[in-house]
Amino acid sequence: MKFTLIRLFITLLLLSYCKEEETIGIAEESAPFSESEVQIFNWFENQQLSNGLLESAENGNVVSLYDNALAAMVFMLKEDFTKAEKIFDYFNAHIDIELTSGVGGFSQLRDRNGIPNNHRWMGDNAWLLIALNNYKEKTGNTTYDHLASEITSWLQSLQDTDGGLFAGYRSNDELMNHKVTEGNIDTFNAIEGFSPFHVQLLDFLENDRWDNLDKNLVAWPTNPAYLYALDLHPWSYLMFNNYPVSALTTTQRYLTTQTATNGAQITGYCFDVDKDVVWLEGTGQMALAFGMAGMEDEKAHYLSEMEKATISSTIYSNASGFPYASNLGTSYGADALWNGANTNISISGGAWYLFAKQGFNPFAIGRDKNIPVSDIFWMN
Repeated sequence: MKFTLIRLFITLLLLSYCKEEETIGIAEESAPFSESEVQIFNWFENQQLSNGLLESAENGNVVSLYDNALAAMVFMLKEDFTKAEKIFDYFNAHIDIELTSGVGGFSQLRDRNGIPNNHRWMGDNAWLLIALNNYKEKTGNTTYDHLASEITSWLQSLQDTDGGLFAGYRSNDELMNHKVTEGNIDTFNAIEGFSPFHVQLLDFLENDRWDNLDKNLVAWPTNPAYLYALDLHPWSYLMFNNYPVSALTTTQRYLTTQTATNGAQITGYCFDVDKDVVWLEGTGQMALAFGMAGMEDEKAHYLSEMEKATISSTIYSNASGFPYASNLGTSYGADALWNGANTNISISGGAWYLFAKQGFNPFAIGRDKNIPVSDIFWMN
């Protein structure tokens, strides 16, 4: 009897050990959805059109490729893969007539009927690939492998001899020969593996976009007034292993307090050092990065600040979200925000709020690329 009990104890111990080994490296289970999260999910569900696409904001007629990639991952958070698939199905059906037609690439923007503006932006296409990578990781479904492969090929075709990627093509098919840091790192993460393509891209980032004193990537190296951009901080931290946590603490340069259109006083992050608005999407990105860095107090603080900006839907019941910005001001650089940026619920703020609340890092799938130490310039 004593021997049997000992054997049973050892068996249970081994089972417990095996279970622990199986879960190493796997994210913790998502937290139960709060009432505020449910209302944001409701907004996303109602916002989807019959063709599968979502307009980027309530009471608008603009469909953003980036925003639809975010929306697909929002649906995945709730394991509503059918709604995510409706988005992917739309683009899957447009491979030949858009992605591989002419200069290639999916249009950055289109109207609710799907008519594109033909401005083919690198970063937005990378985000669709990131969403597809997350979908396949979660479901094992290979339906969209061809779509992912064609996006990968188009992105790789934008690489210049210095390793950097051109921004894409204008609506007249003219190559945009500037290199957007944000889109370059998006693509680095989105394309699977670690290949010569990735090596050359890292060389470009190190040689042309890395500020070794500030320990941050720069956005606009030829314009000192807008050298840095907020999203490069949390995104770099979330996508590169062993990235310096100072990337998050140096974001103090963007912190601002503004009176939102709903009358609330909100402290959060601006796009840049203009500090004339609180950018809700960027503040959500920072909350997620703080959480991944173990800075839970900071994460909780900025999520609560975001919640002050919550607005109810004007067309859907039991649905709410966040405007693009707390008030009208400028976006990255000196360009003015559009009318409605401060009053209409938008996809991006709600998506990043949900990602932060649920501890979901969209870059996790492409994060572990086994980069040789000699190529990890941010650790030098």
